[in-house]
Amino acid sequence: MERELRYVWQTVQTKPWNSGETGLVKYVIVGNSVAAIAAVEAIRKHDGDGEITVISDEPYSAYSRPLITYALAGKISEDSIFYRDKNFYYKNKVETILGIKVTSLNTKEKYVTLKDGDEIHFDKLLISTGGTPISPNIRGRDLHGVFTFTKLDDLKRVREYIHQYRVGEAVVVGGGLIGLKTAEALTMLKIKVSIVELADRILSVTFDKKASSIIERSLRKIGCEVITGNTVSEIKGRDRVSAVILKDGKKINCGMVILAIGVTPNIDLIKNTDIKVNRGILVDNHMQTNIPDIYAAGDVSECVDLIGGATRPIAIWPNAYRQGNVAGYNMAGIPKEYTGSIVMNSIELCNIPTISMGLTDPEGDEYEIIEHYNDEKQVYKRIVLKGKIIVGAIFISNIDRGGIYRNLIIEKIDVSSFKEHILKEDFGLISLPKEYRKHLVSGPGLEV
Repeated sequence: MERELRYVWQTVQTKPWNSGETGLVKYVIVGNSVAAIAAVEAIRKHDGDGEITVISDEPYSAYSRPLITYALAGKISEDSIFYRDKNFYYKNKVETILGIKVTSLNTKEKYVTLKDGDEIHFDKLLISTGGTPISPNIRGRDLHGVFTFTKLDDLKRVREYIHQYRVGEAVVVGGGLIGLKTAEALTMLKIKVSIVELADRILSVTFDKKASSIIERSLRKIGCEVITGNTVSEIKGRDRVSAVILKDGKKINCGMVILAIGVTPNIDLIKNTDIKVNRGILVDNHMQTNIPDIYAAGDVSECVDLIGGATRPIAIWPNAYRQGNVAGYNMAGIPKEYTGSIVMNSIELCNIPTISMGLTDPEGDEYEIIEHYNDEKQVYKRIVLKGKIIVGAIFISNIDRGGIYRNLIIEKIDVSSFKEHILKEDFGLISLPKEYRKHLVSGPGLEV
């Protein structure tokens, strides 16, 4: 009981739920983000008495990681990023062991070992450890003032550092979504930001050239310097960061560096086990690994990409929730399948709402592109077709009906009969085939 009290979530003044040796199913969830929460909710729908233990190396209750840039910018309070109310764990009879890392997993004896040596046994295990930032091999990366920015602790450290050293200039390494949202937040704190991207344009994985150029112009308007086709080769400084040196020899003076070149599935826990892994943990359509009673969900796992058919990590928030939900159902003994997903990002950059989904900039004669562009209003719409079906889309500024397009992609609807109307302002449900509308309205509906 001493260990339980030491690590139980301190914000709620309750003792941890412990049923003892009752014969109830023991569920252990490693990780405490959206996939974990979804699993807890799914388990409790069908098993009100089983023992659920959530373990995380972070000392916080579940929070929304996509919101930390908004908190840095001052758009929302830090309290606003928490994902469920303060009584969530108590109401769902969940024991929390927070602020300590799980260091190993014994798949045969069914227990995990904590950093302090304690062993937690399970009947069913969910691995939802998420992703970890990629750390580039740059000389000087260990200097004070070099950060990644994916967790609440990163927010706290960056904010404290900015205040302590009165940072006036910063370099963001990486021109993807995390890097650009962080750069935007820093500019709102009156910090001059230089974005350095190795590719020939920002958002090269997410957008095509036209969409990337719209966002780049907007970043420049708010004061960001955007450097593409280059990278940081060295970070300079004595006690802390003072400058970076680019590959071409250019020097940029700065007081802080944010490394935002991407994330990779955090698979440390399954090393030295028989759990199969590619880039992420491999699972079946019940989110179960090749080891019975051990599941994985969220950014740490791979799922079927509904466009290409291959398995890959698809690290997006809605995907993690759906996977956690499916895992929770199956852990509780209720069969439920996860059929796959598509890459999709919905994010606001420089006050411009954007959506991208599927293949946005493919190469090959088999693809057909339909576009609408209004330079004055910065409105851009792009549909990518392969044969009779949509396989990708981009929407900049006007993102109305994004859910309809998403479901046209997922359900592989033949759009040839209404293709010429697909980007018109009046395009909507009435434009779709009758049988599709009937399914949408009278059935369980599509997720929009």
